[in-house]
Amino acid sequence: MILDRNDIPTVSEGTPRWLGIAVVALAAVSLLALGIGWHAVNSAKSGQQTLTTEVQTLRHTQDTLTQRLAQTEERNAQVQGELNVVTDRLKLTQGELQGARRQTKQIKDQYGKQIASVESSLSTKANTEDVKNLSGDVSGVKTDLEATKNNLQMARGELGTLVARNHDEIDQLRRMGQRDYYEFTLTRKSRQKVGNLTVELLNANAKRNQFNLALYVDDMRLEKRNKQVNEPLYFYTRGSRAALELVINQVSKDKVVGYLSVPKANNPASGN
Repeated sequence: MILDRNDIPTVSEGTPRWLGIAVVALAAVSLLALGIGWHAVNSAKSGQQTLTTEVQTLRHTQDTLTQRLAQTEERNAQVQGELNVVTDRLKLTQGELQGARRQTKQIKDQYGKQIASVESSLSTKANTEDVKNLSGDVSGVKTDLEATKNNLQMARGELGTLVARNHDEIDQLRRMGQRDYYEFTLTRKSRQKVGNLTVELLNANAKRNQFNLALYVDDMRLEKRNKQVNEPLYFYTRGSRAALELVINQVSKDKVVGYLSVPKANNPASGN
């Protein structure tokens, strides 16, 4: 039997089905990987920006804290210096007060003995000439006693020193010989050498009798603000054990008049 060629069955070779599924799966995995990668890149950029911002904030905070620490240390040093001055002043206050009390007692005792001696002489002498002479002595003693009384009525500062209110009282204190006195007149915004320091008038209020001064002592600048007339200002120079005293007696518009009181040991003329 002869078969026709066209009657022979043919087998068609098609693409396997699993291959298509594999391609689809591979494409899905690739897309998923791309999505994950893109998300990771964006997250990394966002994290880097956040980190940069936080670093800048931390640096700014560190700079601010450093500045505040420097200011605090500077303020602490200034407060410590002022505390040392106050401590030294308190140590000297008691001794100077005791000295002023002893001086007052000595003056009273001295003139009390003179008056008692004159009164005793008056009671024993009878002739007119002696009485006249003794009356002159009594008048002299009374004059000296009155001057001493005026001295004792002067205001005293917190360290026990007498505070002069005018030129005449400054002369009285000079005659006592315990301190040296330098009188000065100072105009606003001008510096003047007074004794061993420099004084600058910052402001003067004549209505309120107030003033502001700057003192230049031992390479330091000290400001005294809202001070009153006849209010003593105490300060110390390097190596001194006794306080210097500055007093303003008069305040007018843009001008003040006062004096500087210096213990004999601190007199610039003596080389200290």
